[in-house]
Amino acid sequence: MTDTRGADDFDPFSADYLADPYPILNRLRERTPVFYAPELDMWVVSRFADVEEIFKDPERFSAAITQDPIYPLAPEARQILAEGFRPTPTMSNCDPPRHARIRAHNVRAFSPRRMATLEPTIRERTLALIDRMLPKGRADLVAELAFPLPALTIFTLIGFPDEDAEMLKGWCGNRMAFSWGRPSPQLQIEVAGNMVTYWRYCERFVAERLANPQDDFTSDLIRIHLADPGALSAEEITSVAYGLSFAGHETTTNLISNTLRRLLTHDEQWRALCAEPALIPNAVEEGLRHDTSVVAWRRITTRPVTIGGMTVPQGAKLMLLLAAADRDPRQFPEPDEFDIRRTNARTHLAFGKGIHFCLGAALARLQVKIVLESLIERVPTLRLVPDQRLGFHPNISFRGPQYLWMEWN
Repeated sequence: MTDTRGADDFDPFSADYLADPYPILNRLRERTPVFYAPELDMWVVSRFADVEEIFKDPERFSAAITQDPIYPLAPEARQILAEGFRPTPTMSNCDPPRHARIRAHNVRAFSPRRMATLEPTIRERTLALIDRMLPKGRADLVAELAFPLPALTIFTLIGFPDEDAEMLKGWCGNRMAFSWGRPSPQLQIEVAGNMVTYWRYCERFVAERLANPQDDFTSDLIRIHLADPGALSAEEITSVAYGLSFAGHETTTNLISNTLRRLLTHDEQWRALCAEPALIPNAVEEGLRHDTSVVAWRRITTRPVTIGGMTVPQGAKLMLLLAAADRDPRQFPEPDEFDIRRTNARTHLAFGKGIHFCLGAALARLQVKIVLESLIERVPTLRLVPDQRLGFHPNISFRGPQYLWMEWN
């Protein structure tokens, strides 16, 4: 008989889950790998093979709901959005055939040349942020490094002016709670207002680039539009800029913080990395696998399906537990061990799989790699401040510490 304990009362907003979801996820994956959670109105899927299959089958598992709020919005928040927020499905929440058209153009604009152009800027900013905090001897790595670096990087990629960065970061505040949490009506109203303001900023920015293209990601998309307006509309470019400017930095902030936390919690791994920097790329992959910044993602069924032996109806919303899948012992031996020499670490699902594989994966990996290289060079004595209680944003999808205090000699 299947042991269902932990499934009936599954609550990804509980204090225990937010503090450390992995013991709960491990129990769910082994006892009830597929189950319906009435409080969320979602079917929860946690085994690697099942999640991977869903990612690779967009015909049966639509991405249309990935950006939708989990819970119904307050009427006042809906009204605010209706009056000024006009995104169109583009990447993460778009299905074929439209998805293929839009992604093809974004892949061209997200080119190796564009990444190579960014790398010196990322390295320079990383070193500047580290050097600014070094005299303190102790700092919150989230506030001082993990948060500002990815935001500045993605805004530079898109083409947003540096002087607008603080304003834009402010508008992103509480966005995770809005779509992936249980926000109060008042918070919904506040965030909805910021979303409208941010959207209008993106509309003006794209209009300016239409009139005067520059050397940036948005202008690459603009040139595609100018060559063939039917290939990519101005509205779609605005939606891409808006979505990328949020997703492109919050997840990387969490990835940097999670990876550093795990490396320094396992001090022998940090020392090994300092002694052998060639291990850094694999350490990044193990960070993605062991403590991913995207713990869950969503799909909706387009027809009745069978998942892990369970019959799931058409129109069922799915919560894919990536954090559970990436610690599945069927895929990763000793999955709860953090091991920067793990030979198959890169087979994780942290960036998804199939047609929706994260477009920014290379950029995220590059930033974490540069951060680790720079910290090893500048401050190899880095260590966690002991006995700190970490806080995490209450939402079902994104996970990283709100602060991470460190000290050094």
